[in-house]
Amino acid sequence: MDTEDHKALREAVAALGKRHGRGGDPAQLWSEAGKLGYLGVNLPEAYGGGGGGISELSIVLEELGAAGCPLLMLVVSPAICGTVIARFGTDAQKQQWLPALADGSRLMAFGITEPDAGSNSHRITTTARKDGNDWIVKGRKVFISGVDIADATLVVGRTEDARTGRLKPCLFIVPRDTPGFTRRPIDMELHAAEKQFELTLDDVRLPADALVGDEDAGLLQLFAGLNPERIMTAAFAIGMGRYALAKAVEYARDRQVWDTPIGAHQAIAHPLAQAHIDLELARLMMQKAARLYDTGDDMGAGEAANMAKYAAGEACVKAVDQAVHTLGGNGLTREFGLASLITAARVARIAPVSREMILNYVSHQTLGLPKSY
Repeated sequence: MDTEDHKALREAVAALGKRHGRGGDPAQLWSEAGKLGYLGVNLPEAYGGGGGGISELSIVLEELGAAGCPLLMLVVSPAICGTVIARFGTDAQKQQWLPALADGSRLMAFGITEPDAGSNSHRITTTARKDGNDWIVKGRKVFISGVDIADATLVVGRTEDARTGRLKPCLFIVPRDTPGFTRRPIDMELHAAEKQFELTLDDVRLPADALVGDEDAGLLQLFAGLNPERIMTAAFAIGMGRYALAKAVEYARDRQVWDTPIGAHQAIAHPLAQAHIDLELARLMMQKAARLYDTGDDMGAGEAANMAKYAAGEACVKAVDQAVHTLGGNGLTREFGLASLITAARVARIAPVSREMILNYVSHQTLGLPKSY
């Protein structure tokens, strides 16, 4: 349940979202949200943040989504990149990046997905090798959001362990104008404010201080960003589902056929009620995951974050589908603004990890069943 502080934050962000609404300027909303302190609620107070956690940041994204104006880069810039730098960055990295990420004056993208690795992050082939005090990074990334508006990208690569010869994950801050770091837009059928890119790192030379944290920390640092990503994706999906459901409920109350509002008919009312129940259940799991993460239980948060992302993705798709169905032909018109959500809602099922991979995680990690791969 929301605390009094959480209720106040939820109401304030909802009011901001209502002022901007669907179809507004995302850059203007980002700037205003930053000035009001909403973008950095999860970041340390010592670096200009709100001193809260993912619990608070998920409220911001959910309420903006429920108002029809979700900011996808909230998932990436403060949630993933800000969290990783706050937990593992050097003092210099924190000073350089966290205040700017918190007030929205700078953005950071996150590059993990690769063309040939898919959901298997253990197959990442972007590699980093030492050259004196510098690092040389080479590889490709795909489906990376917002690189064109980001000042830098936090790139996941792999270094070779000198003792074992095995590759281990590591993270580098790569500024946008670094030589050898190029981007190509991906032509997406889904129209969103944030564009998707393929990245090429062609022997990119980075200084020693581009490495975030300890090169030996590996998976710990990586999952410090991936768990918030799943929680925030759940918030994104829940907000979108709430927006669609609210539009359908309003329509079902007002639309009359044979002198009766269509919402009086159980064939209309019950599926909408079910959609509401599913969204509320997903929100509870999201809140559990956020609380576990914020209290330092990384293992518990990993399980809950995956479950929350799964539940929210399913609830969102069903809510949007039922909303469009409730409006009938009007659900496909530009006037009511629901048709585009049919495609957008599916993103929560696919990214950042597919529902099938989450089912694999739960069957193996939670239930202890054997792997087939």
